[in-house]
Amino acid sequence: MTTVAGVITAFDDYPIHQTSQPIAYTASGDPNHYDRYFFNGYTADASLYFAAAMGLYPNRSVHDAAFCVIRNGRQISVHASGRAPLDRAQANVVGPIEVRIVAPLAEIRLLVDAPEQGLRADLTFRARTHAYEEPHFFMRQGTRTFFDYTRLTQMGRWQGWVEVDGERIEVDPAEVLGSRDRSWGSRPVGERMAGPPPTAMPQFFWLWAPLNFPNFATHFDVNEFADGRRWHETVAWLPANDGTLPPEAPTEPVTQRSADWTIDWTPGTRHARSAALTLHDWDGSSATIALEPLLNFQMLGIGYGHPEFNHGVWRGESAVGSTRLALPVADPCAHQHLHIQALCRATFTHSCGQVEVGVGILEQLVLGEHRPSGLTGLFDGYTPPAA
Repeated sequence: MTTVAGVITAFDDYPIHQTSQPIAYTASGDPNHYDRYFFNGYTADASLYFAAAMGLYPNRSVHDAAFCVIRNGRQISVHASGRAPLDRAQANVVGPIEVRIVAPLAEIRLLVDAPEQGLRADLTFRARTHAYEEPHFFMRQGTRTFFDYTRLTQMGRWQGWVEVDGERIEVDPAEVLGSRDRSWGSRPVGERMAGPPPTAMPQFFWLWAPLNFPNFATHFDVNEFADGRRWHETVAWLPANDGTLPPEAPTEPVTQRSADWTIDWTPGTRHARSAALTLHDWDGSSATIALEPLLNFQMLGIGYGHPEFNHGVWRGESAVGSTRLALPVADPCAHQHLHIQALCRATFTHSCGQVEVGVGILEQLVLGEHRPSGLTGLFDGYTPPAA
């Protein structure tokens, strides 16, 4: 008789099961099933920007992580990948990178110890807003489910320190804000699926803009098809709950009715030279946000589209590497450089005319055609219309 070892692990001792199976089994056998953390932090003057990501891909038996810092025009990353542990209680450490949940939805500690790659850090994220659950992402390509996942987004402050090539930088929560997200479900990760080539040009249009203001935050995202029809949208107002508002003020997130966006594209690229959002409330009033990019963070620094340490790719039992880039990159329309987060100065004009200044990001990934933007081809840069 053959005996099959059980897969009972630490989290099976908690009442958190979503299926009749042990936690180690996913509800779906989809190889693209994933569970991911993302973090960023920044100063309003763009003198410091850092980001981190950690992902688990249980049906591929892979987990990976990355940490990246922009300092003095250089983008420096450490990447780590390895075999995913069976026990989810051990999935918060990948090589030299660790994520500790100190208090769920309130305080998270990020630890990095990679001196060979020039990076070390001990950073604590403390939430300044409630976590906001974005509308569920679901999209099919033909008969195949391409996206099916949930994400929460939250704003916060950072405290601790970062070390870059031996230079230690103190991180003051009064000056270093940021955002973080958690997403889980199914979306393309890892090695490309086998099968016939696609019959149509790939197309993806994505904007994601969590923004911090003195006593509130806003969150916007949109996915659009090539003709501009939206298949996903988030528009939310998130009051601060970190003591900057009076005790009697409401702190729960408020979903807005809708939003419009405009982008002045930098010629020869697929990245914004400037942008504006208009948020429409349920009472018929509208507010506007002007976005002025200060720097562009290349998302390959934390694995997105990285030619070697792409998410979910098997690199061996334990692999650690690094990436160093000079900014801005010389070839912004190269595939690996399309996906960016632009750190932006954000100017919020209330419907009453009051103006507040904040800071945040405008993430951009535009692949293929997007007719409302005048973007054609797969990677072609923007060409302004003839006068």
